[in-house]
Amino acid sequence: MAYEKGQGPSVVIALGGNALGNTPQEQLELVEGTAKNIVDMIAEGINVIVSHGNGPQVGMINNAFDYAAANDGKTPEMPFPECGAMSQGYIGYQLSQAILNELKARGIRRSTAALVTQTVVDADDPAFLDPTKPVGAFLTEEEAAKRAAETGATYKEDAGRGWRMVVASPKPVRLVEFDAVQDLMNAGYVVVAGGGGGVPVIEKDGKYYGVPAVIDKDRSSAKMASDYKADMLVILTAVEKVAINFGKPDQKNIDTMTVSEAKEYIKQGQFAPGSMLPKVEACIEYVEAFPGGKALITSLECAAAGLRGETGTIVVA
Repeated sequence: MAYEKGQGPSVVIALGGNALGNTPQEQLELVEGTAKNIVDMIAEGINVIVSHGNGPQVGMINNAFDYAAANDGKTPEMPFPECGAMSQGYIGYQLSQAILNELKARGIRRSTAALVTQTVVDADDPAFLDPTKPVGAFLTEEEAAKRAAETGATYKEDAGRGWRMVVASPKPVRLVEFDAVQDLMNAGYVVVAGGGGGVPVIEKDGKYYGVPAVIDKDRSSAKMASDYKADMLVILTAVEKVAINFGKPDQKNIDTMTVSEAKEYIKQGQFAPGSMLPKVEACIEYVEAFPGGKALITSLECAAAGLRGETGTIVVA
């Protein structure tokens, strides 16, 4: 069945971790509120692709398989790309279900589609030479050394809490299922795709192969938004606006910044590496790749108002 697209702009929404819980039950409750905010936008005619993080969820899945494999003798160890695909599946299921329920409750004749998405990365990306993203269970140094010898994976000590496997965070090159995302959007569906940045894959001899890595979901969302030529990339986080001199007496919220201004703020060290910096960098990548678009950083609660230009921080060419 074909659905009618909304008459408004097309938007890629990257949901931050604050929109999802730490357990499936908590997440199910939180996504109901998330869905209401997303459907607020759809009700205004906006066409939406939803992406999301998966850090806690993929770690939980990885830990569960590691523990079971080590303790019951029956469960196989699960490769990290497969753990990423599992997290995409159940988060996508809950998000699309919650959005669909909210659409039905409001009598909006649209439907949802959640895609497990692969993201091509470069096998020669320098990130593979220095894995930094910790995932999975905490191990002793002896256990980590044994695992490293058996699997070839890299393990590092994590803040005094034990040793953990670390994986690379390469740059997204393209989304394998992009054509499907585009077709579904053009047919009027609300699409959930690119979860957790997508399952990282490399291309070799005309085939795709999964690799143990974590792609930044804001960067992959920026790539999806520029490839689709979406009118706007919306990165949702815990704050209403980006600020400079954050947490200081002279803190200043930013309404609009150009790419050159954003780069200057980055040079000044205004944005924290594990927090706002990757979000601003993703906005820059999107706007540079598609100068006709605008990027918005704001909170989930302020998203609809931000799209109307009433709040949030806009990044433009």
